[in-house]
Amino acid sequence: MDRNTTPYWIGTTEDTNYPELTEDITVDAGIVGGGLAGITSAYLLKKEGFKVAVIEADRICKAATGHTTAKITSQHTLTYDKAIKTFGKELTQQYADANQHAVKFMTDLVKSCNIQCNYELKSAYVFTQDQKSVEKIRKEAEAAVSLGIPAEFVPETPLPFPVLGAVRFTDQAQFHPRKYVLALAENIPGDGSYIFENTRAVDVDEGETCTIKTVNGKKVKARHVIIASHYPFYDGKGMYFARMYPSRSYLLAFKVEEDIPDGMFINVDTPGMTLRSQSHEGGRILIFGGEAHKTAHGEQTSAHYENLRKLVRTMFTVKEELYHWSTQDYYTLDGIPYVGRLTSNTPNIYVATGFKKWGMTNSTAAAIIIKDLIIKGKSSWEGIYSPQRAATGTAAATFIAQNADVAMQLISGKIENPDDEIDIEKGEGKVVEYKGKRTGVYKDEVGKLYLLDITCTHMGCELQWNDGEKSWDCPCHGSRFSYDGSIMEGPALYPLNHPDKGRNQVEPNVFK
Repeated sequence: MDRNTTPYWIGTTEDTNYPELTEDITVDAGIVGGGLAGITSAYLLKKEGFKVAVIEADRICKAATGHTTAKITSQHTLTYDKAIKTFGKELTQQYADANQHAVKFMTDLVKSCNIQCNYELKSAYVFTQDQKSVEKIRKEAEAAVSLGIPAEFVPETPLPFPVLGAVRFTDQAQFHPRKYVLALAENIPGDGSYIFENTRAVDVDEGETCTIKTVNGKKVKARHVIIASHYPFYDGKGMYFARMYPSRSYLLAFKVEEDIPDGMFINVDTPGMTLRSQSHEGGRILIFGGEAHKTAHGEQTSAHYENLRKLVRTMFTVKEELYHWSTQDYYTLDGIPYVGRLTSNTPNIYVATGFKKWGMTNSTAAAIIIKDLIIKGKSSWEGIYSPQRAATGTAAATFIAQNADVAMQLISGKIENPDDEIDIEKGEGKVVEYKGKRTGVYKDEVGKLYLLDITCTHMGCELQWNDGEKSWDCPCHGSRFSYDGSIMEGPALYPLNHPDKGRNQVEPNVFK
């Protein structure tokens, strides 16, 4: 098979073709990011009578939303017991209510709009095969029940292997996320509202009316700006670069001989795994994943896929591998997303980021929160999600650890000894010295060389080669670039240069 890294959701849907922004426009709300959070925000605000414009650097729903496991659930591994101890019952109740509401909102919207997106109600399980984790599972079930979530501890699951216990959330769901988002997007253009693709935002001028600037010089003026670009492309002195860190994980889609267990499953053990079925061509396929690690910190990327292939074969008889892909998630310091006003000094600029691995419900909740803040000036759930919430002791420790790692990566990357000559095989990428400069080089399958200055254009960290996806990845903040230097994933705003064309443009936009 052709083992490319196209996600199942993208490989089974047609590409979009919305226009590029070619002239300055004025709307009520400018939304940067065409994933689930951005499109849902646009959909909700247009229903409120707003003229909206969504601008997307690539094609809509091809970034984080197009790479997900696509579980619609308020079960976010072991979340609620820890959150009650950290934030208290009242704030944790907000998080539970927001995510349960998101499940119902999406279920109702699929029904009322007849969205054909393979939507299925399922139970969601967090399980363990380790006796040391059973009590944690029990406490999580108790915490969830105390918050009104339909949950219970169960000693068995439908999985084809024994477990020592699991917490089950009922009335959760799974779907095809791209079919869902593309259906919502169809409702946005028209009556003074727009979707623009291939339009990368690079800056925001703050004010009573804000101006979103794009890489091609065109502008969107708006009374409200929503930054839903996975990682904030504009920081506004919010220090998001110091309060979030990126993590990659890996997913594969298989045809298997056995019946796939009914439900959505994730464990708390090592090795970690997530699995569920998906309707496909009149049958069912297995979506299987795991191998999470901080971006550009794992072993060779191809090894993570191989580890998962070996693991799945201990449980199922694989007939065919259909797709494999990786996904990137951003973690906040305390594990709760940042949703709300970008900073205390930006009353009309909003952000939605840091969804960890639970972006389907959190993205939807974020859109509802921001809509309410714009329309009503407040939200029932804003306290727990506020980007300005007080840091916990655990968050402070995480802050120190993550930023120490960034500093180490920044320094070590600069002094790492490159190879002294370009001796490279087809399909290989590595760091060499070229004309006295540390340079990344990749040789494609026909022998063409691609040489790049591999200083990240976000904040100047040195990039690492990703052999599984043929990309240069940043170990500091998760920017990713193709072997030809083009941006695959932000927060970087500018591509990589050939070393003969001068040093890369590093303009973080974080201290303005």
